[in-house]
Amino acid sequence: MVPEVLTVRAMVLSVVVLLAVVLLLPTVRAVVTQQAELRELRSELSQQEEQKAELETELARWDDRSYVIEQARSRLRFVMPGDKVWRPLDTDSVPQEEPEPGVVEPSPGASEDAATPWYTSVWDSIRIAGGD
Repeated sequence: MVPEVLTVRAMVLSVVVLLAVVLLLPTVRAVVTQQAELRELRSELSQQEEQKAELETELARWDDRSYVIEQARSRLRFVMPGDKVWRPLDTDSVPQEEPEPGVVEPSPGASEDAATPWYTSVWDSIRIAGGD
């Protein structure tokens, strides 16, 4: 009779353990999933905070007048009064032509009279370009 009691106890114990595993497994799985999500969100938060700090540093730079001037010069190609501007050309895109020796003649329609108003020169230029 002793072997029957042991097997009944073992069977009851195994059913209780199996029931505990079945009931606790979803809870444990949810906890593990939530811990992984929490780690992921914390790393994302730290990246966002680093990005925020970088952007605040960038924003603080714009309060400096010299930084604004430097950005205007480099990004927008602004120049200050009195600066000499040199713009290099791509040598492959510019044909290399030798100027012909001789006297340089004025362009057609250029007035020899210095007393001519500027708007007359502009109008002559438009008339010549239009072919009138």
